[in-house]
Amino acid sequence: MEYINLGNSGLRVPKYILGTIPFSGTNGFEAAGNVKEDEARRMVDMSLEAGINMFDTANLYSEGDSERVLGAAIKGRRDEVLINSKTGFQLGDGPNNGGASRINIEASIDRSLQRLGTDYLDLYFVHLWDGQTPVEETIETMTNLIRKGKIRYWGVSNYSGWALARTFTVAQQPGYIPPITQQIYYTPEARESEYELLPAGTELGIGNMIWSPLGEGLLNGKIGRNKTAPENTRQGGGWSEPYVQDQERLYKVIDALEEVAANHNASVPQIAYAWVRDRPNVGPIVIAARNEEQLKENIASFEIKLTQEEHDLIESAARPVPIYPLWHRAMSSFEKGSPAEMTYLQGYKQSMGLDG
Repeated sequence: MEYINLGNSGLRVPKYILGTIPFSGTNGFEAAGNVKEDEARRMVDMSLEAGINMFDTANLYSEGDSERVLGAAIKGRRDEVLINSKTGFQLGDGPNNGGASRINIEASIDRSLQRLGTDYLDLYFVHLWDGQTPVEETIETMTNLIRKGKIRYWGVSNYSGWALARTFTVAQQPGYIPPITQQIYYTPEARESEYELLPAGTELGIGNMIWSPLGEGLLNGKIGRNKTAPENTRQGGGWSEPYVQDQERLYKVIDALEEVAANHNASVPQIAYAWVRDRPNVGPIVIAARNEEQLKENIASFEIKLTQEEHDLIESAARPVPIYPLWHRAMSSFEKGSPAEMTYLQGYKQSMGLDG
């Protein structure tokens, strides 16, 4: 396993992180999986053996039950693992049971620590942008949690580009500790993060951690032009996410993934993981599995090396539309692009027929 520094920090993390949405499978998360404690412990064993020592969870997942299962799975080996969790989504009817306020964050961290059976987290995320709470309050609260030893680092998730930049800029003021990472949605089909979030993270020194590179089950190899999602999967079990802008575009991506998978005698998920892993500005990616067999397959994708032609085939299937000001910049000031965005600007030029 490859290890990288997460953003502009000294925290070294594996390129693959094990996500725990399938752990427990209760409280509305039944379609995501039902990994219980014994199997979760074996999956942690498999991950550690492969060099994956970071595990990602959230108080949202099964309303805390995922944290409980993960806590049981790592019991007795806390010093061998890195643990991430998150808060922000509304859990409970109270007006302060969600968001990025001091009252919610401080209450959430204590509950998460108790469920996980630990006295600190290595990384704690604000799970969503809270435009109703002053950003200074959120930053100060996370800074204080670090100083109290309850968390080592913090990050944000599902922010827009301007919200990320505002948070980071304010957090650079004396007395505050900035976030070191953002967790964002990015797949071979859903590539809106290329517009701002991926280059912004690199330019700001914020690590780009990717959640659900398989599109919440869309790219599991069981869905296609003539294949509908089985009932025992998220997409076949009533899962509401993600939003798909263009169904035909999705099928083109799946066609490309299937073609490349055939070249490598691999599965569609393995190729999707390999493609996202190698994209510009991408840091660690969060993989997940509903069982040990899937986990073994997903871990094995780390060894798959795609050719440039294969990368290009997948990339061209769903290149983002050049929106303003990106079409204007690609057309009129391409050479002024920053290093983090040149790959994307080049793609926009190709889409507009301006390349070569």
